[in-house]
Amino acid sequence: MFSGECNSPLQVKSNTFIFMAIIKPFKGIRPPKELVEQVASRPYDVLNSEEAREEAKGNEKSLYHIIKPEIDFPAGTDEHDPKVYEKAAENFQMFQDKGWLVQDGKENYYVYAQTMNGKTQYGLVVGAYVPDYMNGVIKKHELTRRDKEEDRMKHVRVNNANIEPVFFAYPDNAELDAIVKKYTSQQPEYDFIAPGDGFGHSFWVIDKEEDITAITKAFKAMPALYIADGHHRSAAAALVGAEKAKQNANHRGDEEYNYFMAVCFPANQLTIIDYNRVVKDLNGLTPEQFLAALDKNFVVEEKGTEIYKPSGLHNFSLYLGDKWYSLTAKAGTYNDNDPIGVLDVTISSNLILDEILGIKDLRSDKRIDFVGGIRGLGELKKRVDSGEMKVALALYPVSMKQLMDIADTGNIMPPKTTWFEPKLRSGLVIHKLCLLYTSPSPRDTERS
Repeated sequence: MFSGECNSPLQVKSNTFIFMAIIKPFKGIRPPKELVEQVASRPYDVLNSEEAREEAKGNEKSLYHIIKPEIDFPAGTDEHDPKVYEKAAENFQMFQDKGWLVQDGKENYYVYAQTMNGKTQYGLVVGAYVPDYMNGVIKKHELTRRDKEEDRMKHVRVNNANIEPVFFAYPDNAELDAIVKKYTSQQPEYDFIAPGDGFGHSFWVIDKEEDITAITKAFKAMPALYIADGHHRSAAAALVGAEKAKQNANHRGDEEYNYFMAVCFPANQLTIIDYNRVVKDLNGLTPEQFLAALDKNFVVEEKGTEIYKPSGLHNFSLYLGDKWYSLTAKAGTYNDNDPIGVLDVTISSNLILDEILGIKDLRSDKRIDFVGGIRGLGELKKRVDSGEMKVALALYPVSMKQLMDIADTGNIMPPKTTWFEPKLRSGLVIHKLCLLYTSPSPRDTERS
């Protein structure tokens, strides 16, 4: 069992608090190799109940029965009904009883690799430290909504587990790269192409104590980790862990609930893709008046009927009336020295959506919708051509450096700024908040 050393989130040097990232290995609960493709699923929040019901059809082993348990009830059942959460816990236990999920016999780290369009990124699956989330060592760049936090908190509480991981980035580290390469040069534990998206998913177990120690030490030298995707899951996991600490009169600080499951990728391997906007009307303007209004802050160039993609920072693509336009923000309309002011999402929100179209709150205004860049700019054209939307705006993607700069300065990005792809597959490994040490795991028997 991991001793945790002192498990303190800080050290003291010359009366100065030095924060550092604390992680630990954990006894993952995961499917046998031959079942992984049946168990693994997309994350709970990228599809609705009916889509999950369809994807899980005929597959009793699908993780959707745990992360979207409303599919086991009649269509239309409220996914926030207490009996739905209870069904999640019932199914999670059933999966373990039937051997569809099996706990590893020792604490490990894991490598999870994703391949999309010929590019592979390699993440370390770790237990992230709850106090690091609370004290800002785990840095955020988005606001969270309490209702969404509470939904995930209920799911964590009832299952007493982090069923799905969160997605972190960490500063590039050559030592960690070498350890990951050592394992990924071997045969993976899991290796499959996910149906639907066609992305590759591979998984290795890091079980050698010297490598586990080296990974823990390397993270301890990092001043920060960064939430890339999964702000609500991170908040929920950390808040439940903090709850359990308060409820435990004998709390020590090394209990399993002090950690939550995260897949941590080196920042240089990650790509943020565009996150675009479509709007239902022109706020009472004609197309000609709208284009004329844009002239105040943008150089507007008509590009014709072929799809036009933004060419760089501060260049936008606009689709209106069967034509594409290039919009280039004029000098003086943005501040390159301001980590928020330099963002194209800030420029477009202030100077187009707010000033011209009257959209003040991106979170609540029903006139606007958002389209992840994974769908391509053709999706923007489709939604405008259908008459559902009047105008579409495509943005140049945010960089990882911009994201980290914003998190480091304690700022928050505007809503719907980043879109990471591929999404983490759920069900490759699960982290229990309380471990019950009973009979040896089947995997112990196999190793012995």
